Amino acid sequence: MRRRSVFVPGLEHGTNPIPAASRVGPLLATGGVRGVDRMTGELPADVPGQVRHAFANLRAVCEAGGATTGDVVHVTVFAAADVRAAVNEEWVAMFPDPASRPARHLIRHDLPGGMLVQLEATAYVTEGETDG
Repeated sequence: MRRRSVFVPGLEHGTNPIPAASRVGPLLATGGVRGVDRMTGELPADVPGQVRHAFANLRAVCEAGGATTGDVVHVTVFAAADVRAAVNEEWVAMFPDPASRPARHLIRHDLPGGMLVQLEATAYVTEGETDG
């Protein structure tokens, strides 16, 4: 199996040669998924705005990698502020079935450039696109 870089318009890492995710076979691993508005390039100043965009961007990265959010098995939340309430709201919206949610870990961490939250996820793709 060959590794494939996954890119999402609006989630580029400036001039750094870093994809939004990488996929090998059924395994999809994201890089840091920021809470930026992909259409405007703006980073909201508030926690709920950044969290809302981060989860929307996670969905976009999964889809670009041939996955769905139903394939996500683990999410790490990096937080520079108190984000738990906003994350829980988006979490339940994205993963509504309490019997089928990914594992999650929240780490308090300084983030650059006004970021208050960043997500990192791993997905195991059971259907659809394959990399052979």
